[in-house]
Amino acid sequence: MAWEWRFERADGTAVEPPQDPGDFGTQGDAESWIGESWPELIEAGVDQVTLLDDGNRIYGPMDLHGAADE
Repeated sequence: MAWEWRFERADGTAVEPPQDPGDFGTQGDAESWIGESWPELIEAGVDQVTLLDDGNRIYGPMDLHGAADE
């Protein structure tokens, strides 16, 4: 399995993250990374992310700006 994030603007268009995190070995690794990296992603123009497993959508899009409100 290859867990990865898709990075998007609010309108759903793809956007490049400041650094490509590559693939993750587990869902937990991917979620830990996003939990630490969301402020930098917002700063780089990423509004939302979708978690994929081998190209299949697991969940998302998830609004990163909502995390800033918590």
